Amino acid sequence: MDWLLFLIVGAFAGLLAGLFGVGGGAIIVPILILIFSQQGFEAGLLTHLAIGTSFAIIVVTSFGSVSAHHRLGNVNWLVVKSMAPGLIVGVVLGAVIATELAGRHLQLAIAVFLMLVAVQMFFALQPRALFGLPRRSVLVSSGVVIGGASAFFGIGGGSLTVPFLAACNQVMKRAVATSSACGFPIAVFGALAYGVKGLSVSGLPSLATGYIYWPAFVGVAIASIPFTRMGAMLAERVADKILKRSFALLLFLIGLQLLLTH
Repeated sequence: MDWLLFLIVGAFAGLLAGLFGVGGGAIIVPILILIFSQQGFEAGLLTHLAIGTSFAIIVVTSFGSVSAHHRLGNVNWLVVKSMAPGLIVGVVLGAVIATELAGRHLQLAIAVFLMLVAVQMFFALQPRALFGLPRRSVLVSSGVVIGGASAFFGIGGGSLTVPFLAACNQVMKRAVATSSACGFPIAVFGALAYGVKGLSVSGLPSLATGYIYWPAFVGVAIASIPFTRMGAMLAERVADKILKRSFALLLFLIGLQLLLTH
């Protein structure tokens, strides 16, 4: 029954990720929190388990996305190479801090974050192109901030990287593609950090390595890949404005649910 449930979550997350053009972390983490809670996982651990598992899943699902964007020639690899060291440092430091926080406080932070992202998307509060690409030191510093924030929410950083690159006068198509490539090192080192930090924790469920719960990883990852493609095909038939506002409402409701149950 658990495997079936995780396959359903993967299909749902993949469909929405493909449909709305976002990484699955913002969808996977809150849903896993709710599922783990229903499965009776220790309350203080379920949020950390959801985030660590989400990072492991994003490693798999983001690889195909990065490959597709690369084939289309939309990834600015110079920006990725400049930001990557900061992203890695940020996500590792963020994970160390996040794993020391109480699970309910982390869940509250995720709820508020999702609701803020929802408001930003619903009202299309995108930054204007304020300046060109900054020097390498600024890109590295920005990577530290984005990586650190991503570690708290189990996301690939797209909610932060895309607006940042848009403000750097990158066209949206290029900003999204470059953000996707930046999300891969975030996911890899986020999964490693949460996995290692959880090794010494007691009370974890069986079949977990640190804060990575393998049944959820396998089930969600397997189902999400084909449904991501299906969602992308559906997205071609729906107006962009309707897609973004529908997704914003979904995120707001998920955030509200987490807020009321934290």
